[in-house]
Amino acid sequence: MSFLILLTKARDRTMAMSYFLLFYFIIYMGNAIYGTYIPVYFQSIGATPTQIGALLSVGPFVAVLAQPLWGTVGDRAKTKNAVLGWLIAGSGAMILLFPFSEAFLYLLVVVCLFTFFQTSIFALSDAITLEELEKHKRWSFGPIRLGGTIGFAVMSITFGWIAKDHIGYLFYAYALVMLVSLLLLAKFPKVSGYQSTGNKMQVWVLFKNRKLVTYLAINLVLQITMGYYYTFFPVYYKEMGGDSVLLGWSMVISSLSEIPFLLFASKIMKRVRMTHILLLSSLAAMARWFIFSFTDNPYWVLPTQLLHGLIFIVLTVTMAMYINQEVPKELKASGQTLNGLLNLGLARIIGSFLGGYASEAYGMRNVFMFNGWVAAACAAAIVIIGLRQARSEQALDA
Repeated sequence: MSFLILLTKARDRTMAMSYFLLFYFIIYMGNAIYGTYIPVYFQSIGATPTQIGALLSVGPFVAVLAQPLWGTVGDRAKTKNAVLGWLIAGSGAMILLFPFSEAFLYLLVVVCLFTFFQTSIFALSDAITLEELEKHKRWSFGPIRLGGTIGFAVMSITFGWIAKDHIGYLFYAYALVMLVSLLLLAKFPKVSGYQSTGNKMQVWVLFKNRKLVTYLAINLVLQITMGYYYTFFPVYYKEMGGDSVLLGWSMVISSLSEIPFLLFASKIMKRVRMTHILLLSSLAAMARWFIFSFTDNPYWVLPTQLLHGLIFIVLTVTMAMYINQEVPKELKASGQTLNGLLNLGLARIIGSFLGGYASEAYGMRNVFMFNGWVAAACAAAIVIIGLRQARSEQALDA
């Protein structure tokens, strides 16, 4: 009898983790649809680079305000699942407002409404998943997050074919993805907010952790260059001669490049210093942006997309795991949303808004070159920080 009980519990745990894996597979399909093709949609209705930059930076500005709100709500809610459900439903509903007008001011308002819900989805999903994984040591975050990578890749190429002739379908496809995600969320175990009862803690406590602040700052600068990439690469690539199908394939390559790191993320985090991980990402970003600035052949860009697997996913997953390890349990959701605020909020504002003006003034090719020098500066700063940490550790040992 006891054997059957253990077997049943093991099966239930496996089913629960399977739902998490499938959820990430589906939810990141939405990211592929909106993140990859919304700049192309704006360009198709006649928006200028400055307008595109403004449209894609005002959303992250709203995210800067919304992320702390949703993080606090998640930490204080009876269950984080309910809060995530509202975010998914809200983003799915708001995106359906886009097709009603092509007026710039109207689109500006809709982007704000959409982003208010959308940008906290991934941070809260990570908070729920990482907390649940602490109860199941056989599972690790990397392979589950891999589901998101595969989902992103599948939808990038699938919707690339659709976008070639029907770019406007992206809004309905995204809404459908959110609906499926909501159904999968209903299968998750309930994860409570640790501040739903007892003492309240403010998010400012996190800034007392100097290492965390240092890593967040480096991550922010590198994510600014990624913010420019996500906003202007689709436009830059089409100007280079790549069509929507090639753009989809480029996103597939970038997504699949994340697989090796995701499979071994937990082992890497245990054996490799954060400074070394950040240094690798900085060097990969430097190489990628310089290559983008030097080539004008869309086919040569495709192999360069393999460097994506050393940048975005490494920065995102390592910071999510580091925050889950380092911050108090009462602030786990707030810690993840703070990370999202910087990566999906402030970084995207600077990358999109200033990038739009810089692109018109100097051209996208030159902005990518500038981003390469920014990544090089990050690499130099990380080396200095790593040497200082090593000297401090030697002094303590002595």
